[in-house]
Amino acid sequence: MAEHTANIVWERGEQDFLANRYSRAHRWRFDGGVEVPASSSPHVVPLPWSDAQGVDPEEAFVASLSSCHMLWFLSLAAKQGFRVDSYADHALGVMARNAEGRLAMTEVLLRPRVIFGGEPQPNPEQLTALHEEAHEECFIANSVKSRVRCEPVLG
Repeated sequence: MAEHTANIVWERGEQDFLANRYSRAHRWRFDGGVEVPASSSPHVVPLPWSDAQGVDPEEAFVASLSSCHMLWFLSLAAKQGFRVDSYADHALGVMARNAEGRLAMTEVLLRPRVIFGGEPQPNPEQLTALHEEAHEECFIANSVKSRVRCEPVLG
């Protein structure tokens, strides 16, 4: 068993909390020393009470799924002898009402574009199989009930 931690820090300051007029901006601090500005999404809490430059939980959810998939993909490609030169994903998360009628991240679409170098090059079936196995191994994808799809971008 491995434990993973994050420290989430928010302070009211002089804001009128009881009137619901306070900033949702806060910080995420991780054990490696990284500190990330975070906030509610301006789509959920309007400006100026959100910080559009902060990472919102919904974006972090999408990024976490994409990052986990990529890390597994890279590991599997290396084991199979395929040299990855670059990997980029323009991932998309959809917020909608779920079957219970609650707002949820109902779908995440991964759209990785992978550039391979050298020989051998994976054929389309091998590329699909690498993505399918990466999805099956991804800890984060295995932890959520939202639909997670992967549509690799060729070329």
